[in-house]
This record gives sequence, C-alpha cells and structure tokens, in this order.
Amino acid sequence: MLKKPPERLSNTVMFVKQFRTGGDRNFGYLAADEPSGDALIVDASYDPCSIAEYAVRQGYRIRYVFSSHGHADHTNGNEQMERLTGLKPLLYGDICPVTGVRVEDGAVLPLGSLEVQIMHTPGHTRDSICLYVGDALFTGDTLFTGKVGGTCTDEEAKEEYESLHGRILQLPVATTVYSGHDYGERPHSTLAEEKVSNPFLLQSDFEAFLFLKNNWAAYKKANGIK
Repeated sequence: MLKKPPERLSNTVMFVKQFRTGGDRNFGYLAADEPSGDALIVDASYDPCSIAEYAVRQGYRIRYVFSSHGHADHTNGNEQMERLTGLKPLLYGDICPVTGVRVEDGAVLPLGSLEVQIMHTPGHTRDSICLYVGDALFTGDTLFTGKVGGTCTDEEAKEEYESLHGRILQLPVATTVYSGHDYGERPHSTLAEEKVSNPFLLQSDFEAFLFLKNNWAAYKKANGIK
C-alpha cells in the first residue's frame, strides 16, 4: 500500500482530500476516518475516477457516496461512480441501502469512529444538503468562501438565508467549510473566517441580504471581487 501523503487533517482522526474535478471550478471530496479507513465521497461530478482510484491507492473503504444537490454539475459522474464503487450515490430523500437511514435533516450515519450528520439546507435548490463530519462541513452550493449559492426567487433567497443563519452559523466557529466550487480567494475556509469576511453573512437582516443578492454584480465590481 502506498504511504499516505501529508495532506491537511481536519482533526486527529479525520482526513479530507479536496479534488479539482473540472467543470465550473468544481470541487469533489474524499473524507475518511483514519483509524478504521472508512470513507465517503462528496460531489465526484466530472472526475469520479480520480477520487475512486485515490481511495483504492490509499487503502480507504468507501462506505457512502453523496451529492450535495441534484444539479447536473454535481451529479453527472454518479453513474460512473456507482460502477466504480458499487454504491448508489445518495441525494436528499434517498434511503441509504447500507444503513436503511433516509438522507434527511437530522439523520446520522456512522463512519468508523465519526458520524455523518445530514443538514437539509434549501435555498440554492430544494434538495440541498450539507454534510457535517468531525469538524468539517461540506456545503455544496449553499456556502462558498466569500459568497453564497445562487437563487432565482425571493422565496429561495429566504430559504437560503434561513439555512445559513438558522443552521450553518449555529455550528462551532472552528468548523472548516469545504464548498462545491472554487469561487473564493481560498479553496476552503472556516465559519470563523466567513462570519467576519463573507459580505452575505455580514448583512444585518434578510432585506439587506436580498438587496446584496440583487445587486451582487455591482458590489463585486465596486469591491474588486472576481
């Protein structure tokens, strides 16, 4: 077996590998419980082979495959991933065939000595979920470094605001944020950093949040944001 490279650790028992999978600067992830070698994959999208092959090389056993939401740029590799791993990729509402647990808000799935907590975070899509594992949060397109997910209606924006403030920002500030796209200045962040630097999270109320969303292009230009 190949020796594991000195990748970034989320905590003493958890390993996270971030993959640039292509598409619109998409990120995919492998997260593993080091003591047991049990692992999960999130949003393999455009490059399922690289993630699955990495897991094999490192001796990890893939227990779950998740998609953070149903948009094609996050699910287009699911059929291939199922062929590679023998596991059906799970979206919100699916029942995990391994545990019998439905992927819904508050559900918990075991991963070695860790737990995978499902958070339903609608807004960007109705089926958006975040996965809270150890001190890592895989946010899909709900929260990015310095940005938030796109929405098309005021109702969707309201749902996203409530998902952010009512759910995500209630987690410990040391939580590491791993998002679905490389849209920010850093490939990953923490809730502590986002709380003081993300302009959407700095808005005083929903009306201000919505105003920023509706005027985001002008705000980016005025503040030199790419």
